[in-house]
Amino acid sequence: MLDLTALSVPIVGAPMAGGPSTPALTAAVSAAGGFGILAGAYLSPDQLREQIAAVRDRTDAPFGVNLFVPEEIPFDAAAFDAYREALLSLAARYGAELPEHVDYSDDRFDAKVGVLLDEGVAAVSFTFGVPEPAVFATFTERAVATIATVTGPLEAEIAVAAGATALCAQGVEAGGHRGTFHISNDDREIGVLDLIGQVTGLDVPVIGAGGVGGRDDVAAMLDAGAIAAQAGTAFLRTPEAGTRQAHRDALTDPRFTETATTRAYSGRLARGLVNDFIRDFTEAAPPVYPQINTLTGPLRKAAAHDPQVINLWAGTGWRGARETGAADVVAALDPR
Repeated sequence: MLDLTALSVPIVGAPMAGGPSTPALTAAVSAAGGFGILAGAYLSPDQLREQIAAVRDRTDAPFGVNLFVPEEIPFDAAAFDAYREALLSLAARYGAELPEHVDYSDDRFDAKVGVLLDEGVAAVSFTFGVPEPAVFATFTERAVATIATVTGPLEAEIAVAAGATALCAQGVEAGGHRGTFHISNDDREIGVLDLIGQVTGLDVPVIGAGGVGGRDDVAAMLDAGAIAAQAGTAFLRTPEAGTRQAHRDALTDPRFTETATTRAYSGRLARGLVNDFIRDFTEAAPPVYPQINTLTGPLRKAAAHDPQVINLWAGTGWRGARETGAADVVAALDPR
């Protein structure tokens, strides 16, 4: 099984679903001595298999794959309809057709678990909860490391008890979706250094995540007890990332001065640069996932050029994102 404590460089490339995560980025991070994690969410099982092959075409270094753990909750049709109504005027401005109804989807979770078992990747990470213990056990039997994303100590205890062999301690500073186990959960807002300290006593390696803008942030996580730091935003401006141009530009645009968490884009809490969409729709967005994510998809696609509309996922260390190759980012973040 992969020994995460033995990485040449203590940097994990965060899975960034929805575009930024690419086989090229995953391969580049791993080839540079870190550990790249490919985002498996929103891909079909066949697409996931193809992307795993694409990573392997680029490097022999080990890498991982991340999956979103599904949670089906009672569907609040009235809240969905009200939010759709609130978005219609903006959607019309960009010529986007919003779906009137969205069925629940588990993102083909079981099928993608099957792909990962077939492919034998070095590690599988989970976000939004943990699967059944039998899933962890099956991966462990095949010498595949399992990493559970946690935002609080109780989640960490649950994950280790279920069989996770490592934890990703996601502090409140982290960009993109919060890893809370339940859609309706409020954010615990625990800083990454405090969270590392709260979960390092569970006898599994801990990866810190959140707010990485430079090597000092990585060093602080290692000093707090983590074996590596997971960085995502730091890689958004690299040529290997699939980041939209408007998102790349926003990371250096002086109009954007802060980040915040919002349900406005997906129904789940996620951190991004504060733009007009977050300001206008955060209060109206219901905790309905993944249906809200699907609802806003056509609008985000139609307005792909407009940073005031699209999701600009970013952690609090976003000012450290550099326009350079992923291998250079890995080297720049290495505190040793």
